[in-house]
Amino acid sequence: MKNLMWLLQNTLKAAIFFTLFAFALNNQHDAVVHFFFGTTWQAPLVLVVLSAFVVGVAVGVLGMVPRWWRHRRSAKTTVPSAPPTTPDATHGI
Repeated sequence: MKNLMWLLQNTLKAAIFFTLFAFALNNQHDAVVHFFFGTTWQAPLVLVVLSAFVVGVAVGVLGMVPRWWRHRRSAKTTVPSAPPTTPDATHGI
C-alpha cells in the first residue's frame, strides 16, 4: 500500500512537471509588459508568467510575516498546560 501511494505521488509529480515543461516549450514567443510612464519589458511569455508567480508568492509571504510574528510572540508568553493524565484502570469504560 505504501509503495502504491509512493508510485501515485511520483506519477502525479511527473505529470505536473511534463505539463509545465510543455507549457514552457509552447510559449516561447515574446511578450511585452507595459509598466507606468512608458516603460516596457519584452521577454518570453513563460518568463513573464513565472516572474508574476514569484512576485505573487513573495507578496503573500510578506503579508503573512506580521501574523507569524504575533503568533510566535503569543506562543512564547503562554504557559504550557500540564499533559493530560491517563485514567485509572478501575475507572475505565
